[in-house]
Amino acid sequence: MREAQLTSAHFGRPLEQTREPVEMSALVDSRFQHSIESELSCSVGKALTLVSAFTTDRPTIGVSELGRRCGLSKSTTHRLVTILVSWGVLERSGKRYSIGPWIRELAYRVEDSNRRLLRETALPYLQDLYEGTHETIHLAVLDGSDVVYLEKLYGHNGVTLPSRVGARLSAGCCGLGKAMMAFSEDEVVHNALRQLRPRTGRTIVAPDAWVDELHKIKDHGVAFDNEEAKLGVTCVAVPVLSHSGSVVAAVSVAGPVGRLEPARKASLVRDAALGIAKELEVQATRPEGVAPE
Repeated sequence: MREAQLTSAHFGRPLEQTREPVEMSALVDSRFQHSIESELSCSVGKALTLVSAFTTDRPTIGVSELGRRCGLSKSTTHRLVTILVSWGVLERSGKRYSIGPWIRELAYRVEDSNRRLLRETALPYLQDLYEGTHETIHLAVLDGSDVVYLEKLYGHNGVTLPSRVGARLSAGCCGLGKAMMAFSEDEVVHNALRQLRPRTGRTIVAPDAWVDELHKIKDHGVAFDNEEAKLGVTCVAVPVLSHSGSVVAAVSVAGPVGRLEPARKASLVRDAALGIAKELEVQATRPEGVAPE
């Protein structure tokens, strides 16, 4: 009784009217919720770490390697990967995993409307280029010092290339990047110079030599990749330019050394790039809502 009186006096109201039980319940709920949120936050962070492990150089990874790269146990990796596969974030092929259809669909949904228009406009010309070469065809744009691949048509008996739609590659080491850099602003070129890194023993990394290469490309309107991005692979690329001469994108044909003779395909790539540029200009002058004939 005394204890009740002390408690009642302490709170300034009858004991049976105190809110202590409610407050304790709320506290327990709060701690439980915090525990759930902490676990969820931790799991989400780990899942995002797993997804970010996939790169252009590592498009497919096994569970053990994925766990090592992310610093996670195999059991945790397997549990999270299973969930990610069920959501389409990753997809499984044998014992290896890659980025799944849900991510690709999401990327398409949020794709910049200008890039989507560029892809749709370019596709017929890319298909014609493929029919004329039967090699791998690329369409890419420049984003800072990187090339971003917008479209890729696979060639017959194609070799493994460091390219994938939506992926990035340093502009300094590939024909597409050099083709666009040659027609870019000085500031863009200077930024790229500071990021030159060798991907193969044939990558041009000496600043003076790289700038000289860009001058030659601008003079001739065509760029070549002589095993600079991947040994055994060569390509020819041509920029897509606006009517004012600014670079919009670039088109390339890539294939294995010994089978593809890039210089002999240059005119075909140039025709494709010119056709895309002209079609984009027509679309830019077409009144809104008027469909092409």
